[in-house]
Amino acid sequence: MGYYEFKESDALEFARASGSQTKQRGDELQFLYCPYCNGGKNKDKYSFSINLISGQFKCLRSSCSVSGNMLTLAAEFSWFSLGSDVEAYYQTGKRQKFRKFRRMEPLKPKPAAITYLDSRKITAATAEKYQITVQSKHENILVFPFLDEKGSLQFVKYRKTDFNPAVDKGKEWCEANCKPILFGMYQCNLDNKTLVLTEGQIDSLSVAESGIENAVSVPNGKNGFTWVPYCWDWLQNFDTLIVFGDCENGRITLLDDMQRRFRGVVKAVRQQDYKGCKDANEILKKYGRDAVRKAVEQAEVLPMRQVKELADVKAVDLFSLPKIPTGIESLDKVLSGGIYLGQTVILTGKRGEGKSTLGSQILANALNEGNTVFAYSGELPDYFFKRWIDFQMAGKHNVIDRTGENGAVSYFIPKEKTDKISEWYRGRAYLFDNQSLEDDEPENLIEVLEKTVQQYGIQLVLLDNLMTALDVGMGVDLYRAQSKFVDKLVKMAKRQQVAVILVVHPRKNSFGNDDNDSVSGSADITNKVDVVMTYKRDKDLLDDERLLTVSKNRLTGKLAVGGKAIHLYFDEASKRIGDDTAVFTAPYGWEEDAGGFISIEQLEQMEIPF
Repeated sequence: MGYYEFKESDALEFARASGSQTKQRGDELQFLYCPYCNGGKNKDKYSFSINLISGQFKCLRSSCSVSGNMLTLAAEFSWFSLGSDVEAYYQTGKRQKFRKFRRMEPLKPKPAAITYLDSRKITAATAEKYQITVQSKHENILVFPFLDEKGSLQFVKYRKTDFNPAVDKGKEWCEANCKPILFGMYQCNLDNKTLVLTEGQIDSLSVAESGIENAVSVPNGKNGFTWVPYCWDWLQNFDTLIVFGDCENGRITLLDDMQRRFRGVVKAVRQQDYKGCKDANEILKKYGRDAVRKAVEQAEVLPMRQVKELADVKAVDLFSLPKIPTGIESLDKVLSGGIYLGQTVILTGKRGEGKSTLGSQILANALNEGNTVFAYSGELPDYFFKRWIDFQMAGKHNVIDRTGENGAVSYFIPKEKTDKISEWYRGRAYLFDNQSLEDDEPENLIEVLEKTVQQYGIQLVLLDNLMTALDVGMGVDLYRAQSKFVDKLVKMAKRQQVAVILVVHPRKNSFGNDDNDSVSGSADITNKVDVVMTYKRDKDLLDDERLLTVSKNRLTGKLAVGGKAIHLYFDEASKRIGDDTAVFTAPYGWEEDAGGFISIEQLEQMEIPF
């Protein structure tokens, strides 16, 4: 055997070629369904995985238990290649042994089959061509023989013609250990480079009945694609694939999957040509052969679900888009009003200089503006995070300072105030419970985030910080994990239209630089996000003064860098940050009055302890 060195890209290419949905968990790339067993009878999900370090794969289903490496996959799936120079060294037989049917004479339709098919407007001639018959002892069970391109029987499927859901266990079933192939392959004319693909056998017969050559159907419905590896080479005989799946909820089944899998032109029957029917057979029964034939002939190349025409995108006024003000006037001017829903912001700064405080300050302001928020604090216990944001919600006028015997000053908020603040949080603010998951890997956190955003209508998420969100060691794996986590986070933010602030540590040797390269971790994480900000102290400024720079602003390009850094002030008592000291005593919404706020007159009459 020749030498082969695994590359992560090989696993990703296998995932792409298979068309399978995947997710990464640690070093394992997990597939929605195993390409060998397709999840089995129970459609078990994510049992099949490829290790991104070693290239070894396995299926955890006991009835499958397949394992091997990328060379195995290249040998067993003709639609995946590592290059002929590599694969030439690797010789192996198929792992799965399919049932071998004895050579038999062509099946002849029986009267019961002809009678049933006639009720579906399918003639005896079509039944004979496709060798449709019934079981010898059960004339109510239709038999569909699946013949390969050479005419060899590979797969047998049955259908009960008098199916009663109250009595019968199933309407359709097939022989065990059969090689999954397309129904109608043997009847196709390979000189005709157009193939029609349907979801069911009755539908492919309906297309054939209408005078259309090359009508086939999948063996196991819209969700079963175990046939692809075994029909891949045969599919290459065709230039055009017309998908005539079932029309369900305005979508045509099989279309998305075949757009990903088929290398040639993929067309689909237009929705209007279904004429309100579900599938090809319903069209045949209701409107006749001409309607089915015209539906095939008028099939169009449809855009993929993920693709749209630029002309169809509505022009928008930037200032009309929903956004969350940060509460820092100078920063909001740079950001054109605040953080836009769907944007991801990286907030960085040296340890201990207050980047987490700025993050929670923006969160507090978002709450005050009527937004629902979610926070992940990987370094602080939940009670400490709440204490910190309580001070910011309270404001300096509600904070009492006390001096100990040693002269040290501490701050507290009267209990009646914290109780009122806590009640005001109800239904507005949510916090990730660090103790809730046994395995706090980044994929789990993203999953929790997305479900939380959907369930509670979250508009702003604060993640503090990136390192604590990752359960990995230092080195190359760390950078890869960072990049993939941020990529998933950015996509989630756009998908759910939620604003995200991600706190990230700076590089150890950034020497006070405020550019994107000063952010710790993988070099491309700043490329993925929309805004990058750096918050810092400066030795030339007073203790309560801070600087904020914006080194990336994807939406408008407007920046605050160099001598144009945003000048901010920090109040130790309230933990508030703003571009003027007036924000330290600005009332927040929990201080109820007619509109949820106290008046200026009331504020002036209050005993303010400073």
